[in-house]
This record gives sequence, C-alpha cells and structure tokens, in this order.
Amino acid sequence: MSEHKSTLVSSFQPPHASLRAYVTGFVSCVVITLVMYLAGISDTLSRNQALGIIGVLAIVQFMVQLRYFLHLGDEFRPRWKLGVFALMITIVLILVGGSLWIMSNLNYRMMHSSSESSEYVKSQDGL
Repeated sequence: MSEHKSTLVSSFQPPHASLRAYVTGFVSCVVITLVMYLAGISDTLSRNQALGIIGVLAIVQFMVQLRYFLHLGDEFRPRWKLGVFALMITIVLILVGGSLWIMSNLNYRMMHSSSESSEYVKSQDGL
C-alpha cells in the first residue's frame, strides 16, 4: 500500500502591517486628538464650531483606527470582517440607544413640579 499525503494549501494569508503603518496610525491619532483638544479649549471658536470640528475629527480618527489598527480593508475576505463590524455597530447602537431611552424615561418619571419637590425636601428635613 502506498501512503498518500495531501497537503492543504491555503491562499489565505493574514494581513501583516509594517511598523511604518503602525507609527503612521499612531502619529495620526495623536495629532487628531491634539487638534480636537485645542478646538475644545479655544476661546476663538464658538461652541457649535468647536463641536462640529470635534465631531468631524472623531469620525476621521475612527476611520484612521479602522485602517491602521483593525486593518479593515487589507484582508483576504473583507466581507467577513465587515459583517462582524456591522454587527458590533448594531449592538453598540442598541446599548447606547437603550441606555439613553431608559435614562430619559427615568428622568420623565422622576420629575416633580417645584412645589412637590420643595414639600418632599421639607418633609425629609426631620430625618
């Protein structure tokens, strides 16, 4: 009998990022963070302008992190990572949206008129 050894050959090779790519991503994120900080403490920008700049730069930083650290777009089968990423975004949106909904509902239920609040505080002074 002859032995037949089969070798499984896979064309999949995980993406290998170079040190240059990691340094580029890190420096980009640090610069973006510093610009957002400076926009936040600036006296020359209005509040809406600062929030707009911070919002846009947050999206840019998110894209930089996806590209350089999560390697989204470099992989052999991008649909798999994109599907997992979409599921993660959905779960985060459900958690954040649900938390905001619960806090809003609790705030609505806990609000008293000013007379009811002052009466409650006065009744609790004796404790």
